[in-house]
Amino acid sequence: MLFLIPHLFPPARLLEAAAPNLRLPALQTLLARGARRPCPAGGTEAAVCEALGIARQQDWPVAPVTLAADGGIAGESFWLRADPVHLRVMRDRIVLADSSALALTQPEADAFAAAIGQHFGADLSPMPLHPKRWYLRLDHAPRLTTTPPSVAAGRDIDPVLPQGEDAMQFRARLNELQMLLHDHPLNLAREARGELPINALWLWGGGREPACAAANASLYARDTEIQALGAFCGAHVLPLPERLETRLLETEGLMLLDQLTLAGRHGDAYAWREALRELEQDWFEPLLGALRIIGRHGHRLLDPVSGKALLLDAGGAWKFWRRPRDLISALA
Repeated sequence: MLFLIPHLFPPARLLEAAAPNLRLPALQTLLARGARRPCPAGGTEAAVCEALGIARQQDWPVAPVTLAADGGIAGESFWLRADPVHLRVMRDRIVLADSSALALTQPEADAFAAAIGQHFGADLSPMPLHPKRWYLRLDHAPRLTTTPPSVAAGRDIDPVLPQGEDAMQFRARLNELQMLLHDHPLNLAREARGELPINALWLWGGGREPACAAANASLYARDTEIQALGAFCGAHVLPLPERLETRLLETEGLMLLDQLTLAGRHGDAYAWREALRELEQDWFEPLLGALRIIGRHGHRLLDPVSGKALLLDAGGAWKFWRRPRDLISALA
């Protein structure tokens, strides 16, 4: 079984604020008995695409897949996600708050998109098929690579802005867009209500509709975008159980445990600590108890944001000499 647990291995600042005196015996034992390995840090969407057999194009082609799930038709066009976001200007950096942090209605999304399309025309005319999932259709694939919000959110945006030969052209439009949105009446109304203004679009997930071999594995997830990727590949898409059931470990599949995601993105030490406590009780304790009956392929715990993984096999159940360390040392 592949467990995707974004933000399991958080940055040092968050870990040191959240984990002092925190004891999670099951997780600490798993960390001691398993083998630590690096893994790609391309984000949750990238890890799911790779696991399901969706090939990478210039980006992992999330846009055409979720477009179809939102009622659109990809056809032969190239699609980009152009999600509404808030860029927060800090003292020495600009930080991305992605659409998960925003309250946005469909009428607001339609009005913002109409204003953008009227200003830019065909060069930048987003389709808000969902309040928080907007799309750009391009006849030709741009020379552009992007970063998904699962990696970029909560970070300085400078290293994760679009890259490639066409990047400057897109960045110029997005800079002009920020000026357009700054004094938009809808944003003034949002700020008056205490809500974050929509002041940018985040481009990511570009590609044409991919080919995908039928996936026989099961996918357990709560996230609708991840469910859409699974459904596209013909995986058995199932709701995430409230806790790990041992019988599930006997099958091949993928589980997205995203309980740490919001806290990790926003650097919320208290919320991350409490979410990790829940994972300990509902997931790590049952997993530790099942180590002796682990399948021949073992289990993998991947943090696709930090680029760190924990590999577990049946032999780990007997490695009693590997004593658990304190949580900060074990996760660092």
